[in-house]
Amino acid sequence: MDTEGTESAEDTEEFRLPRSRRANERLHALIPGGAHTYAKGDDQYPENLAPVISHGRGAHVWDVDGNRYIEYGSGLRSVSLGHAHPRVVEAVRRELDRGSNFVRPSVVELEAAELFLATVPTAEMVKFAKNGSDATTAAVRLARAATGRPRVALCADHPFFSVDDWFIGTTPMSAGIPAATNELTVAFPYGDLSATDELLTRYQGEVACLILEPATHTEPPPGYLAGLRELADRHGCVLIFDEMITGFRWSEAGAQGLYGVVPDLSTFGKALGNGFAVSALAGRRELMERGGLRHSGDRVFLLSTTHGAETHSLAAAMAVFTTYAQEGVTARLHALGERLAAGVRNAAAAMGVGDHLVLRGRASNLVFATLDENRQPSQPYRTLFLRRLLAGGVLAPSFVVSSALDDADIDRTVDVVGEACAVYRKALDAGDPTPWLAGRPVKPVFRRLS
Repeated sequence: MDTEGTESAEDTEEFRLPRSRRANERLHALIPGGAHTYAKGDDQYPENLAPVISHGRGAHVWDVDGNRYIEYGSGLRSVSLGHAHPRVVEAVRRELDRGSNFVRPSVVELEAAELFLATVPTAEMVKFAKNGSDATTAAVRLARAATGRPRVALCADHPFFSVDDWFIGTTPMSAGIPAATNELTVAFPYGDLSATDELLTRYQGEVACLILEPATHTEPPPGYLAGLRELADRHGCVLIFDEMITGFRWSEAGAQGLYGVVPDLSTFGKALGNGFAVSALAGRRELMERGGLRHSGDRVFLLSTTHGAETHSLAAAMAVFTTYAQEGVTARLHALGERLAAGVRNAAAAMGVGDHLVLRGRASNLVFATLDENRQPSQPYRTLFLRRLLAGGVLAPSFVVSSALDDADIDRTVDVVGEACAVYRKALDAGDPTPWLAGRPVKPVFRRLS
């Protein structure tokens, strides 16, 4: 743990963030939403308690007010090895000294592709980009080109696929997207093969692809992913796994490597670069080559980005591959998550809120739900809980772990959760969390109005 001359945030009602508050005002004056990612917006945090980060190291971050936090959520799941991981930083620094972008491919692109395909052996070709949305949209475009079909079928139970119109048009933030575009996206429920079969039959010959996260907060039902594979084959559509989150956290080869079901295309990101901007579209050669130069049919504008092959980001990805393989990172993430989950559940139960603070998900990817007196999801109770965590020096929009956490971090987190649950119990007994909010509740990311 690096204290670097700072102190952890005090667990007190007097906890304030004056410098962060001023920085947030400046951010809103210059950047729509005050952040470059909606999930990082200050509306996701209790009023006036949205820390602006100065720096991070390992499992800890410091805000501009000098407070140190144990960080969960791991950079929206992108920093699974911890901040400024030495092996990743050294790989990046080495490439920066050699130049980062050229008019022709760098040998680093070859090396990164070889290592990726050795790590994800279910894929035959790969193309790198900078963000997940570009990769998933390229997969959808490729599926449409290969099948000649217009419709995209996405899993309705998964929260995010892309910033592009084919997905955002299905959310409450669909302003600016033509209705005609929205009509080309249809949805199927996770875990229900018969409903998906019925959807594909209803739009027989129109659906280009099925796109979903292979697993999220629940494990796939037995035979489900294999059943989707069979449905896609039978109906002639492309099966796409969005492995942005499951990649590395489920196994080094993603959920497809863990569950043994091979999609036609898959997309990776987040943990791929340990915070550096790199994503990947991977899949069967027959499909991927349609975006290449060795195909006799109409070419697909698959992915063509000036910065898609920056050498330092690809070097970061290769360092991640190596670190996971040599240090057993996936197993460590699971072990840390299991320790945390057990502690949080015990703390919640001890304070009588075990039915109201609910942990969900795989141990390496834990999220929590805050439920009210009627056991319904509650933003006010989430606000109360987040507020108490922040005051105790825990920054946790989720309980997604990084491998940089240690037992002392977990133990401290559990102590803070216990203190937060004591306040949660008081609010439940009062039947109203409002006196403990000190401002407006946190808000969902996807909503129609601000």
